[in-house]
Amino acid sequence: MRLFQNMADKLSKQPENAPGQWYVDTSCALCRLCLEEAPNLLTYNRDETGVHFFKQPETPEEMDAAQHAMDVCPTLAIGNDG
Repeated sequence: MRLFQNMADKLSKQPENAPGQWYVDTSCALCRLCLEEAPNLLTYNRDETGVHFFKQPETPEEMDAAQHAMDVCPTLAIGNDG
């Protein structure tokens, strides 16, 4: 349980995340909201137990999409170390 935490846990990153500042942690509940916001950056893990960044955002549009995905995440599973 994550009381008083407002962002993903960088110590619990999904191992399939592409290297970089954006990541999804293991608290992902597969709600699919982030996939709607950033389908060109996020996808299901191989075992479909979570979502991960298969690509780091590079353009301003992709950065906005990643931020929107983080904003809509109900479990606060998306993080940005940047």
